[in-house]
Amino acid sequence: MSIIRKTFENGAGILHLLPTWIPRPFNRPGKRLRLHPDDYFAMGMERGAIVERWFSSVTCAETKGAGKNEGMSYVSTDGTQENKILLKEFVDELKADLIGTELIEKFGTWPMYSKLYDYEMPLFHHIHHGEEASKRVGVKPKFEHYFFPKQYNQYLGTLPVSYFGFDPSVSKEEVLGRLKDYTKKDIRITELSRAFRLELDTGWYTPAGVVHAPGSLCTYEPQWNSDVMAMWENVVNGEVFLYKSLSAYLPEEDKDNLEKVLEVADWEINTAGDYRARYFRRPVTEQKGDGYEQQWICYGNDYIGAKKLEVEPGKSVLIQDDCAYGCLVIQGYGTLGKFDCEAPQMIRFGQVTADEFFVSKERAKAGVNIANHSKYEPLVILKHFGPDGNILPLENA
Repeated sequence: MSIIRKTFENGAGILHLLPTWIPRPFNRPGKRLRLHPDDYFAMGMERGAIVERWFSSVTCAETKGAGKNEGMSYVSTDGTQENKILLKEFVDELKADLIGTELIEKFGTWPMYSKLYDYEMPLFHHIHHGEEASKRVGVKPKFEHYFFPKQYNQYLGTLPVSYFGFDPSVSKEEVLGRLKDYTKKDIRITELSRAFRLELDTGWYTPAGVVHAPGSLCTYEPQWNSDVMAMWENVVNGEVFLYKSLSAYLPEEDKDNLEKVLEVADWEINTAGDYRARYFRRPVTEQKGDGYEQQWICYGNDYIGAKKLEVEPGKSVLIQDDCAYGCLVIQGYGTLGKFDCEAPQMIRFGQVTADEFFVSKERAKAGVNIANHSKYEPLVILKHFGPDGNILPLENA
């Protein structure tokens, strides 16, 4: 029996994952990832500060200087770092036994991942290319969902406000006028956008093709397997971005054509007058019983979903779900299946934690025993998964 199959069976269909850290060369770290203060530059000063942690990932980070497997999740086979194996190798070997027949037949792999991103200041107004634009350069579109957990947001950053698209009164000609000056001056493109104050324990769905500038909250972000992006804002918090950031992921013959840059955006969605009604998400209770409640927190789309499970002190529950999922313990401690689980207060770079797991489809459907061993504190777990999870339609919310 292979070590992969043995690890899978020993965990009764649940895998213990190790922390995956991502540095970025822009913005400033919000320092809410529970990473030790001495370790934010643990991957090298030239790489920038660690500002993201990725979960359930079979995707590589597309950042300059990234290592071969950077961004990909590892499974601990024995509770240590020494004998770790890529989650992707588990997916490749176990296939439907791990993630189910539907995902294997349709995508051939686990099609999504999640992250916590943690920036002190808002991000640049940027876009993730839609399906047609992505096809032209052989990449996948990026559909993403935001949720702002209170447990990771004792500090709200410098500006907890996000921009989405453009005001409905704005024309394409106005946007092109700003983009034409991208290499000449600060174009202040968010002057044409509209912003919303962010509310803790709520979220937003952001389709591919929407220009957006996320605010400064630490954000839980389930998303499609992609890191495609182009920056439509050239000066952000004093940082200057070059034209190649605007023309990223375009065919070479289109890079100098601003009309082609603009075509990447879904104009109807970007200027929708009812944008908030379409894409703002409040939690919706999925199931509730003695000592527990599970809520939908990411829903109303065809790609990615997420739930929040809260178990009261001293209580336990056999919780059933429709699909394989990755999960993160964000508060409390107890057991998850055969594993001890706990939300860490401070993590050293390279340290093993007991807060991240991956649950196979059959185990999820049969049910996972989750127990809260605290006398006083709730056990809170976030779960992220793909399109086979019977994602709650918006009209049923």
